[in-house]
Amino acid sequence: MAEEKRRLGRGLAALLGDIAEPDAAPVERSGSRRVPIEFVRPNPRNPRRSFAEAELADLAVSVREKGIVQPILVRPVKAQANAFEIIAGERRWRAAQKAGLHEVPVIVQDVTDKEALELAIIENVQRADLNAIEEAFGYEQLIAEFGYTQQDLGQVIGKSRSHVANTLRLLKLPESVKDHLREGRLTAGHARALVSAEDPAGLADRIVAKGLTVRDAEALAQSPKLPEAPEQKGLKPGKDPDTLMLEKTLTDLLGVPVAIDHKDNGTGSLKIKYRSLEQLDEVCRRLKNG
Repeated sequence: MAEEKRRLGRGLAALLGDIAEPDAAPVERSGSRRVPIEFVRPNPRNPRRSFAEAELADLAVSVREKGIVQPILVRPVKAQANAFEIIAGERRWRAAQKAGLHEVPVIVQDVTDKEALELAIIENVQRADLNAIEEAFGYEQLIAEFGYTQQDLGQVIGKSRSHVANTLRLLKLPESVKDHLREGRLTAGHARALVSAEDPAGLADRIVAKGLTVRDAEALAQSPKLPEAPEQKGLKPGKDPDTLMLEKTLTDLLGVPVAIDHKDNGTGSLKIKYRSLEQLDEVCRRLKNG
């Protein structure tokens, strides 16, 4: 069974890889066609739940000018004519609605519920479009509904078993901490440090307020009474709210973590982190498209 799932995972990844390269212009491609936008509906099981309005508005401008470059992956809705459920590409579909498009390009795949959920998770994880909580809920769905082990799931989505396990542990956190994650105020690294802490909600608020790093958060979780202020331990003071907001804005725009190190003399550095060549390609595409 594990070998079968490994083959399935490679097949799904290959399918996504086949549509992952953006075209220079929104032209028809083999296997794709255009359908009225009202024929397409969102997938209630989509692991991605957060769609930033500012990001959608920017994408809508691009879609209005250039159309949808990459087709939306859909599957037919059973027992309904001219109805398709989105597997991957809901953000593009939402932006197309904002842009006032009447038709959208789609690639139709007749897949099962399990395969559709796998495809949605793989596509979003590869593009770093999911926040850590959305990713964890997606993993939990596959395990609960389709009997995956953590090892099998890691093989299908191309992640290690430890990554799957650590991501699932985030679901044990209080809702207030999950909200910090969803809104980008905490990273998955911060949250993992809080899973076994005595007061994760209180510590999360202190980490956000002081702009602490993941290493600082780990120290705080182990000795919550010690680092009242990061300066006491020789740590750098927290970033100001404007810098944190700019980091979040750039992270939302590029789809990967962005860190800004601003110095008092007006100089500084901007660091963009990516985990795969696919993410790097997506960053380059977004920068090129403005």
